[in-house]
Amino acid sequence: MPSGFDQLIKLQTLSNFVIGKSDGHLIRELKNLSSLRGNFCLSGLENVNGQDAREAKLNEKLGIDGLVLQWGADSENNTRKKEVQERVLDFLRPPKKLEQLIIKNYGGLKFSSWIADSSLKNLSSLKLRNCKNCKSLPSVGRLPLLKDLSITGFDQVQKIGVELFGENQLNPFASLEILSFESLPNWKEWDSCEGYEKVLKLPSLRELSIKTCPQLLGRLPTHLPSLQKLEIHSCTSLVVSISSFPSLCKLSIRGCAELVDDCSSPTNEVSSLQTLSLSNISKFNIPADRTILRFGNWEHFEIHGWEELASLSQHGFSLVGHRFITVRRCPQLQSLEAEEAELQSDKISRVESLKIASCDRLNRLPQVLHELTFLRVMEIYNCRSLVSFPENNLPPNLKKLRIRNCENLEYLVDEKEDNKSMSSILCLLEDLEIQNCRSLMSLSSKGHKNICNQLQLLQIIKCSKLSCLFSNTKFPITLKHLIIEGCPELEYIAQAFEETACLESIAITFSGIKSLPRGLDKLIHLQKISLYSCSNLVSFEGSGLLTTSFRAFVVVNCGNFGALPKCMVSITSLRQLSVSNCSAEMSFPSEGFPANLTSLAISNAPKIYRSLVEWGLNGLTSLQELTIGGGGCSNVVSFLEEGSRVMLPPSLTRIKLFEFENLEFISKGFQDLASLKELVIDKCPKLTSLPEKDMLRSLGCLLIYSCPLLKEECSSDKGREWSKISRIPLVRIDGKIVIPRKSD
Repeated sequence: MPSGFDQLIKLQTLSNFVIGKSDGHLIRELKNLSSLRGNFCLSGLENVNGQDAREAKLNEKLGIDGLVLQWGADSENNTRKKEVQERVLDFLRPPKKLEQLIIKNYGGLKFSSWIADSSLKNLSSLKLRNCKNCKSLPSVGRLPLLKDLSITGFDQVQKIGVELFGENQLNPFASLEILSFESLPNWKEWDSCEGYEKVLKLPSLRELSIKTCPQLLGRLPTHLPSLQKLEIHSCTSLVVSISSFPSLCKLSIRGCAELVDDCSSPTNEVSSLQTLSLSNISKFNIPADRTILRFGNWEHFEIHGWEELASLSQHGFSLVGHRFITVRRCPQLQSLEAEEAELQSDKISRVESLKIASCDRLNRLPQVLHELTFLRVMEIYNCRSLVSFPENNLPPNLKKLRIRNCENLEYLVDEKEDNKSMSSILCLLEDLEIQNCRSLMSLSSKGHKNICNQLQLLQIIKCSKLSCLFSNTKFPITLKHLIIEGCPELEYIAQAFEETACLESIAITFSGIKSLPRGLDKLIHLQKISLYSCSNLVSFEGSGLLTTSFRAFVVVNCGNFGALPKCMVSITSLRQLSVSNCSAEMSFPSEGFPANLTSLAISNAPKIYRSLVEWGLNGLTSLQELTIGGGGCSNVVSFLEEGSRVMLPPSLTRIKLFEFENLEFISKGFQDLASLKELVIDKCPKLTSLPEKDMLRSLGCLLIYSCPLLKEECSSDKGREWSKISRIPLVRIDGKIVIPRKSD
């Protein structure tokens, strides 16, 4: 901080007073700033000595509500420095009305006595962080209004007990509501003084969190009548009993030595529990018949990282009675089955979401699924032993189903012969995604007609053995979006589209599709078709496409696709057309291009390029983006040759020219492009010049890649084209910004 602060005697707000390495004396200038109020931070205290701290007269700043005292995290750790920091803290006693105090990176061996002084009667929040040399904690149990206490990063503390509560303190922590300990690597014992008859411990505590205290032994305090939230993470030596906390609502245990139930009466439930999350528990010591875990009405039930768990019922867990269930990383789990007595409970319908992940031995889903009438979302990931779903009991009201990385899943539903109960299967499913299931052959082993009759979104991704979707049926009329990717064995989707189908988009990538179903001309809602890397696709069947809603057609890397729909010119709604790397024989219908195109991309399509030269683009009065290049352009020396019929529409805002191997000139066809904002030129090795600068006056961005001769001509030192580009706001050549120049 600069000197002269002591003159600002009316200063009220100073959020952070930073003390530099040689500026420790500047803290003295705080002595006259008696009007400071609100939150105040003193940082860089490793640069201050005791006398400087005394002169600051921090205790006279009566308007300060919140105070942060911060030393440097990497300050020297020798004995002298520790003593200096202790003296500095002694003299930084805050005003008595302080409400919040944070001490960070303090390097002393002990805390100042004022921290535990009951005169700080308004202190409600205390956070002590990374005080790595302190071997004990201050006796803050006597602070009458302390509600939030956080202890983090105390490497030397081994025992917490009476010194924290305060000796002979009859009612310690009377107001404490939130208590957290984190990163105390050597903490071994918590003596909660429960043997003292007159001591009532933590009567108001609502939240207790203990994280990353790997050596903490024994058990937690048992008399916490108000505790609602308990978090134990990475405390691998600790024993946790849940029956001691009658008001508990949320329990999260991730790594402890043992979970026990000390309750003497098996009928004494933790009825208030709403969220349960269990992970990495070395020993589970609760009898399965205890109703404390069997019939709790938990909102959220989560188990993950439980290496030995083979079934839920073995420990009294069940799918019933909860709304949101997650089971993850339980490699020995084989069954989620519930017992018959549980199925009769009226709680079974509560489940709304079921997520199962990374349970390698789970080979079947529970038969009770069909009873989960409120289940809307189900996600199953990385369950390699799962082969199929129950034949007749998927949840009747399921809306969304996600299945990923289940490598042995063969069918979504494995139907049996003469099964009359299939009519309701998946009847309300709207969103289905199956991804990375390499054994999947079909959605249904028998191709049942009602398997997906309400589906709106279908995504099938990287299912290498999938050979058919709706082989024995017509396409679902409710489906709006179809996405297929990485299914090389899939040759056909369905026989035909229904006239009343709602399909809006089709996207097929890296698949073995030979043709799309018949009836494309019946899809009145269809807006976009995208086909990528479908080498078996030759053409469309049927009469073509409807002209009312269709807006985008993209076909890329489909080497055998050789014919666009004949009706293309009449599709007045079409805005985007992209054809790239398809059959060399690919040609455009003789009727011409659709008149209302706004984006046209032609790549490696020599016949279409010749059609473009012959017909011109004058009629495309709405065209804004033009991309052209690749095969068919290799002999072009001048783009838009003099006298050519190819005149560019003045509506163009972006042009990309690429892979013109012999292109040397760009002609005057650019002169009427008053709306052109961006020009991209890529892989034109012989190009040496740009259009005249008057033709580029509207240009805002010029991008040039892999054009070595043009790059040289655009050099600011001696390039002949520099004058043409010098006024363009942004110019990049091979990724490097040329304009604006750094000196600008």
